[in-house]
Amino acid sequence: MAPAPKPLTGTKVFLMLVAFFGVVIGVNATMAKLAIATLPGTDVDSPYAAGLSYDREISAAHDQAARKWQVNAHIGRRADGAATLEVEVRDAGGRPMTGLKFGGRLERPADKRADLVVELAESGIGIYRGNAAAVAPGQWDLVIEGEARGTRVFLSRNRVILN
Repeated sequence: MAPAPKPLTGTKVFLMLVAFFGVVIGVNATMAKLAIATLPGTDVDSPYAAGLSYDREISAAHDQAARKWQVNAHIGRRADGAATLEVEVRDAGGRPMTGLKFGGRLERPADKRADLVVELAESGIGIYRGNAAAVAPGQWDLVIEGEARGTRVFLSRNRVILN
């Protein structure tokens, strides 16, 4: 003969209810902490300052388009996980441009903490090269900036996928 089941008492129901809501609240608190730690939620440090500089950015984009420069960039992966960035710059007539200062950045679209700066040096007439070590595979925004006499004269942002 089977033993009689234990009766369901008010104390057991209360403990089951506390355990259920304890698990739910614990999981929610953990997920909220992880979400805040991995994605800060801001695109720029100061949205107000970014808004004030918007007109200057539009003017700089018009000036850049009027120059009609031909800027070609190539990024390649090496076997050791590093990436090589090469930028070729030509003026409106197709002549290589020298004496400029170019720099690059690889920005993670979802996590700005993983951004990498790529220092570019002129390695030939109108050709600028640089390396970035330990670039993780996936999607990146390739940002290329060019300066002449301390003034930004070129800006390009393109999405690239590195395998």
